[in-house]
Amino acid sequence: MSKGTFVLAAGGTGGHLFPAQALAEELIRRGYTIHLMTDERVRDYGKSFPAAETHIVPSATLSLSKPWLVPGRAMRLYGGYRAARAILKRVKPLAVIGFGGYPSFPPIMAAARLKIPSCVHDQNAVMGRANRVLAKWADAVASSFPTLMGLPPEAQGKLTFTGNPVRDIALKEKAAPYPAFDCFNLLVFGGSQGAQFFGEFMPNAFAAMTAEQRKGIRLTQQVRPENMGAVSAAYKAMGLDCELQPFFMDMPKRIAGSHLVVCRSGASTIAELGVIGRPAVMVPLPHALDNDQLRNAESFAQAGAGWVHPQASLEPRAFAQFLTSLRSQQGQLQQAAAAALKHGKPDAAQRLADLAEKLAGT
Repeated sequence: MSKGTFVLAAGGTGGHLFPAQALAEELIRRGYTIHLMTDERVRDYGKSFPAAETHIVPSATLSLSKPWLVPGRAMRLYGGYRAARAILKRVKPLAVIGFGGYPSFPPIMAAARLKIPSCVHDQNAVMGRANRVLAKWADAVASSFPTLMGLPPEAQGKLTFTGNPVRDIALKEKAAPYPAFDCFNLLVFGGSQGAQFFGEFMPNAFAAMTAEQRKGIRLTQQVRPENMGAVSAAYKAMGLDCELQPFFMDMPKRIAGSHLVVCRSGASTIAELGVIGRPAVMVPLPHALDNDQLRNAESFAQAGAGWVHPQASLEPRAFAQFLTSLRSQQGQLQQAAAAALKHGKPDAAQRLADLAEKLAGT
């Protein structure tokens, strides 16, 4: 028999859903039932989410830069609030845990009005805008980084540092032994926008290397379908040993098999790099709200686990020289891998589950 139900609320992208999935997996191990409240994007990112029921709740982003859209979006959020309230009254959860994004807004607000205990978890080093508002209403705030920028003053006393939960598929690769250097395994990925940028930039960087410098590199790269032909042709012309895919279902295993990762610096990426223990060259998403990816990358780099290269200042020849130099410094790469492990929090899901149970009084 189930010990009770928790409702998890998250925006429908991987950055929000992956830590929610990790908590769901832990709470299910402890004997609870999980319901998920999210948006339509869950069909792309939440296929393996272990929820007894998934509820699509209306939501909208409130952007003051487009004031003419605010009334309509506010009405949509209110509709989401009413829908979430009705679901919560039916499900009667022990607590509601939100993971950010505006789809978490209606469930947390409804929980507050219904006196159901609630918590918001923020994945980034800079608190998201929805969570900043919700922190005032929630009973607890959980953070992925020891320092959380943007936390409202009235929520300071609610903060608990848990780390960012990673899914079981990543925990299976926890502290994987660093590969032997019989070749140089380079992994390049970056979500949708990251794959677009890296698909354009990395062929130019490899072209700036000599044939001798490219020798022994084994490249695994995420490439968008529309760029696949051009990228594949460029690498074939260089004689580069590579595997290209639009999406890797076994990304944690790919991370574990790499010597170095070139990537964006989303919160889930940083969390999985830390749990598995791999160094990274991070190119934060430019123009991101609040520079959250830059702050995530800086935290990882300051721990000695990686290097930050802003996209605006990247130049193919200089980057090629950097990669070639770094590849030859095997000791430094191994030290960075060890530093990544120290930065990681493999027990983050357990810590967050403990907090959820404490809120629920179980």
